[in-house]
Amino acid sequence: MRLPRQFTLHTVQGHLVPWPQVAKVPKQGFCKSRPLDLVFIIDSSRSVRPLEFTKVKTFVSRIIDNLDIGAADTRVAVVNYASTVNIEFHLQTHLDKKSLKQAVGRITPLSTGTMSGLAIQTAMEKAFTVEAGARGPSSNIPKVAIIVTDGRPQDQVNEVAARARASGIELYAVGVDRADRESLRMIASEPLDEHVFYVETYGVIEKLSSRFQETFCAVDPCMLGTHGCQHVCVSDGDGKHHCECSQGYALNADKKTCSAIDKCALNTHGCEHICVNDRAGSYHCECHEGYTLKEDRKACAAQDQCALGTHGCQHICVNDRAGSHHCECYEGYTLSQDNKTCSVLDKCALGSHGCQHICVSDGAASYHCNCHTGFTLNEDKKTCSAVQEAARLTSIRDACGCEATLTFQNKVISYLQRLNTKNILSGSFSA
Repeated sequence: MRLPRQFTLHTVQGHLVPWPQVAKVPKQGFCKSRPLDLVFIIDSSRSVRPLEFTKVKTFVSRIIDNLDIGAADTRVAVVNYASTVNIEFHLQTHLDKKSLKQAVGRITPLSTGTMSGLAIQTAMEKAFTVEAGARGPSSNIPKVAIIVTDGRPQDQVNEVAARARASGIELYAVGVDRADRESLRMIASEPLDEHVFYVETYGVIEKLSSRFQETFCAVDPCMLGTHGCQHVCVSDGDGKHHCECSQGYALNADKKTCSAIDKCALNTHGCEHICVNDRAGSYHCECHEGYTLKEDRKACAAQDQCALGTHGCQHICVNDRAGSHHCECYEGYTLSQDNKTCSVLDKCALGSHGCQHICVSDGAASYHCNCHTGFTLNEDKKTCSAVQEAARLTSIRDACGCEATLTFQNKVISYLQRLNTKNILSGSFSA
């Protein structure tokens, strides 16, 4: 009797896989195994020859090779059975790949009999317990069992397998050579075409490990480049992923593309004065005029523009508060409308010169006073006096001098005349 087509193995890239799974062979390098609590249930009855049992152990080791082994990753246990059942090691025993494979290599066959039902029950009740290293329901770690047999079960498997599946254990059945295919179907989980496998000899069973590599593999869409993320693809495990954006960008509603974040608008920039948006969602800080950016590239310090010589004042630069300044002019000058240059101040025009008559500008804000015609400048260099008045005062002074002289002269002449008359009368006057 030939196996239905859904159970037929085909060679793909050197591996034997069931027909429906041909298109599912993972691309090498793009797979990361899902964390599992995995128990191998292997038949080591007398019908399995020593060399064939070695092939089974190689099959188990090759599956382990493709798994991420560890406390937070996949944990592996092995249940060995014939007429009796022996748990070779528990899920918590070997948490690194090297020691785990060494432990598999040390397993030896048991004896006669094929108690498949008892083996499944032992795995369910003793291997898949928290005490034995299985993780609890809250961890969402799948519980998986792979049973490998080449014979017909000598006990009832239907009921115990149903209870195992009901408890949350996913069962895979691998049959070799004389294995009862109907029993394989009763053991395995649904869908059967993904959980039941058959090979005709132990010589090819190890090649079936590639099928489990694909089964336990979470194909990484980030590595495949099929994620559609504009910026960053993040693998979440189990073939799932999500998109993220580079710094300065936010994920759009489509959960794939990114838009630049306006950090200035968000007011999280920390700039003391001015926030300026740059390209690629970044920003930089600037300062108001009269300030310079400090070393932290956010705070601002008042700038001494007068000391820098960038003020533009023609005469005098005066620093104000808050980093500003203003221009002033030397005495005799006034600030022009540009508030930087200076113009000569015309004191004559301002009317503050003090000249009584005429103010004459001499340039460079200096001046002197003049008088109108007929007037002369007084000693204070500001007031004026009429010229006729001066002459009159001089004439009065001169007239006074002449009158005194005449009076004196008249007195002298009168005296001389009297003296001469007296001499004549006395007869003492001689020629």
